[in-house]
Amino acid sequence: MQLDFFPSRTLTFYLARLFVTRIFGVLLMLVLVLQMLDLLSESGDILAHPGNGEAQLWTYVSLRMPQLVARFLPYSVLLATILTLATLNQNSEVIAMKAAGLSAHQVLAPLLISAVGVAAISFAFQDRVVTRATGTLKAWEANEWGPIPPSASFRRNVYLRDGPNVLLARTVTGKGAGLRMEGVTWYRRDDRAMVVEEVHAPQAVYAAPGWRLDNVSRFDVKTAGQTSQRALVVATGVTPRQVELSNIDGEGQDIATLTRTISALRAAGRHTSELEGQWWHRFSGPLAAILMPLLGAIAAFGLARSGQLLVRAAIGMALGFAYFVIDNAALAIGNFGGYPPLVAAWAPFLLFLLIGETVLIRTEE
Repeated sequence: MQLDFFPSRTLTFYLARLFVTRIFGVLLMLVLVLQMLDLLSESGDILAHPGNGEAQLWTYVSLRMPQLVARFLPYSVLLATILTLATLNQNSEVIAMKAAGLSAHQVLAPLLISAVGVAAISFAFQDRVVTRATGTLKAWEANEWGPIPPSASFRRNVYLRDGPNVLLARTVTGKGAGLRMEGVTWYRRDDRAMVVEEVHAPQAVYAAPGWRLDNVSRFDVKTAGQTSQRALVVATGVTPRQVELSNIDGEGQDIATLTRTISALRAAGRHTSELEGQWWHRFSGPLAAILMPLLGAIAAFGLARSGQLLVRAAIGMALGFAYFVIDNAALAIGNFGGYPPLVAAWAPFLLFLLIGETVLIRTEE
């Protein structure tokens, strides 16, 4: 029996059913509560835009809910682990299973297999649903809750350099030669990087080469004089491709698109550590569901009548939340170049995998 990972088919399905139903029960509770609180905080801004009403609120819910599901699914697995194992321990079911000859790993095996399935679902849901919802929601929010623009062709606060000069655009829409900038400011600088002229225009389009600004207002810093001009071409060294590679949002791209984006940025000589960290975390993040049964296993072993069940459950919960804190911290440090992207994404997972196995072996007795 010790060499059989699933010695009982009935017991396997029983434990898996308990675990999975609690996962989705806890997830439903968390998402509903957090969605209502989030909607209360954002509904005022959404309804403040002319023309927005109940339909736009439901649109916001449909875009925000996938983010909440993906973010709190690992927490739900952790809480479901604690609830399932603490209940089994309190009802002496764990003692019965161990008396029948099952090891700690065999008791946890149905939960681990269920967690693998949850991790696979989480990865697919993140890649196919959450990324699209995130890109659309960010584009909508950047457009101040006006008509929803296509997320893939909408950028906000774009900063571009052409030699010593700087081109700023409040928003950029479109693709290729059809790119259109709005809220444009052009800073012409001398060799000492001092601004000598500031140009403002409501919009700009690609002039091949350069960008044509319409209804231009020019301010000369030296003379403090301001003039108007119908059109002006600036930034002849800035191409549409450079604009498209600026302000990349990795959270709004699926894994295939993000891979192509990283390759394009590398070819352009751009820094890609942050995006590489997000790419690796697309794989390591969903695997957090597999860690939770290991980290929460301390609640399963030990006599319930010893009075330490609550303490054990608290320790398991603390280990789980410690993982999320360290995982986010490592990813943030990796974004600033402190860790290589591979280490930032995978080190917390491997560390807590070892911690979970150590705690499980130590508490099995």
